[in-house]
Amino acid sequence: MPAAGRAMPSTEPVIWRGQALGAPATLVLNHEDRTEAQALIKKVVAEVARLEGIFSLYRENSALSELNRVGALAAPPAELVELLETCRHFHQLSDGRFDPAIQPLWALYARHFVSADADPAGPTPEEIRSAVALAGFDKVHFDRNRVAFSRPGMAVTLNGIAQGYVTDRIVMLLRDAGVTSSLVDMGENSAIGSKADGSPWRIGLASFENEAEPDLVLDVTDRSVATSSGAGFLFDPAGRFSHILDPRTGTTARQYERVSVVAPLAATADALSTAFALMTPVEISSLAKTVGEIDVHLRTQDGQTCSNKNPAATGDCTI
Repeated sequence: MPAAGRAMPSTEPVIWRGQALGAPATLVLNHEDRTEAQALIKKVVAEVARLEGIFSLYRENSALSELNRVGALAAPPAELVELLETCRHFHQLSDGRFDPAIQPLWALYARHFVSADADPAGPTPEEIRSAVALAGFDKVHFDRNRVAFSRPGMAVTLNGIAQGYVTDRIVMLLRDAGVTSSLVDMGENSAIGSKADGSPWRIGLASFENEAEPDLVLDVTDRSVATSSGAGFLFDPAGRFSHILDPRTGTTARQYERVSVVAPLAATADALSTAFALMTPVEISSLAKTVGEIDVHLRTQDGQTCSNKNPAATGDCTI
């Protein structure tokens, strides 16, 4: 979906496609000055690379990888501390459903199913209990001088919020440069203003990235959208175990095909879409009212769609 700056509609867009924290990323800018647009693209690419050097779970030299390897990190980057503070807010707000300290549980499932003779029933209850005991973001202690885990074997993943955080940083960079109309996709989507013709940006929602058609299309202006779907990553060929794991029980979330959140900030939408995947519609409704300024769109496993945006049209699936 093309983004627009202050250019005339006939101006050819400048397009960048790449990766942001392992996910496909796109930035499309229509701009009256093509040279300036290309310079902005370079700044975006540099900022994404810098932030990836902090938050990446898979780069051995990232700040996050060092923290997980050693169990502590001195003089952490300011952006890491800022994001950890945001994580603590959503961990407390969601009563522990949003839990970046779930990485040992994720690693357990990954190790189990990479084995050629893996039990299709998954890890043993004892293994799951041991991994769950290492979860809990309240066991991560940090300030601007140091980050440390309270127990050996702990590890953190920021995959449930870092893409949103990076998206917000890129939006801020573009706004500071004077961009008033753009659509940013850094793994999560964020609209700056409306399109050049004044109409809202349109973002399609689906449970699978390769869906031919979305099951819902949203009109978005100055808002961000994030989606959590178990189909995004499956540990096993049968599709019984997804990456959305409950830090309290170690089990896989199976209630929804898709949970999508629209919020002012992409980090908020990212974190809440993860937490909501582990909540009942009643719990989602309560938390959504507490947070305010968010829209929630669900698709259940039996194909029902429901939303707090238009609850009268959602049938039995009401939030």
